[in-house]
Amino acid sequence: MTMTPLEALPRVVVWFSCGAANAVAAKLTLAKYAGKNEVVIARCVIDNEHPDHDRFAADCAGWFEHPITELRSTEYTDAWDVWERTRWLVGPAGARCTTELKKRVRQDFERAGDIHVMGYTAEETKRADRFREQNWELTLEAPLIDAGLGKADCLAMIERAGIELGAMYRLGYNHSNCIGCVKGSAGYWNKIRVDFPDVFDRMAKLERNIGASICKVGDARTYLDELPPDAGRDEPQLDIECSLLCVMAEQNYK
Repeated sequence: MTMTPLEALPRVVVWFSCGAANAVAAKLTLAKYAGKNEVVIARCVIDNEHPDHDRFAADCAGWFEHPITELRSTEYTDAWDVWERTRWLVGPAGARCTTELKKRVRQDFERAGDIHVMGYTAEETKRADRFREQNWELTLEAPLIDAGLGKADCLAMIERAGIELGAMYRLGYNHSNCIGCVKGSAGYWNKIRVDFPDVFDRMAKLERNIGASICKVGDARTYLDELPPDAGRDEPQLDIECSLLCVMAEQNYK
């Protein structure tokens, strides 16, 4: 059977998690590959995310003029299910929820030869390098790094596209991770205590049940139910600014 031109070229998979950076990475990737390669914008849906993520994803799909493929774990219902069943929150190798709800879902979906696109920004070259080292068998493209685009550029590009930033950004968080991210600092968790007290209380109880704590105060591990309300640094204010590189990158899809 003869392959079509699209089938003969590697599939391009953009990993979209409702953050500003991977939304811009998806837009740039479509400008580069649409009509040449099969392009899939894949979202690992996790129910611990803010419900506004669905609105943001729908707005982005309209901007992309391309559908977003939703993927889910077939083993776990959400991050709470992962933590409660595995009794593992986070460690030197990372968060167990990320492994089960993102990495394994990605591995089930990927095909040999895929080009994987991720929204690493210009500030995250070390993260991209580490991903390549740990996943040497995969082909990674990082269009934001290639274009010199930082996080402030990406936030500005989303606003300039007429898309309202996600709720977590608007609440003052500097990322769009799940509500109650186990990789968060003491300052982050003190903000969660104020904004999402039910999540804070549930995690505090889970820490005690498992016998493991997320945060450090100084060099000491500290359970959330003992976390001083003034511990940690406040979440930094979002920097939203379109640099010259941002304006140049926009020309690729306008």
